[in-house]
Amino acid sequence: MRGAIILFSVMLTGCSHMAKDSWSGQDKAQHFIASAMLAAAGNEYAQHQGISRDRSGAYGLMFSISLGAGKELWDSRPAGTGWSWKDFTWDVAGAAAGYSLWQLAQQ
Repeated sequence: MRGAIILFSVMLTGCSHMAKDSWSGQDKAQHFIASAMLAAAGNEYAQHQGISRDRSGAYGLMFSISLGAGKELWDSRPAGTGWSWKDFTWDVAGAAAGYSLWQLAQQ
């Protein structure tokens, strides 16, 4: 897992351009909410497939974060708005919140 994170980080250094955005704004809330919903949905889907509660949580988190990374990769193309670490940070925070809320709802 650690090797995958390092590889992923190295791959991101080749993005064509970076976004010049702020930490707040409507798009940040959209990133947070969408990632939270995707993480919770991924958790629930995995559990309905017969996967254990702990593992379904990992699936939900990775599902949400990978979609956020994919969106940022799409934005980093020359015609896009640029890779935004701020957007990605809100994606990760939203995924963690969605995971946490889903876990609390299961108790």
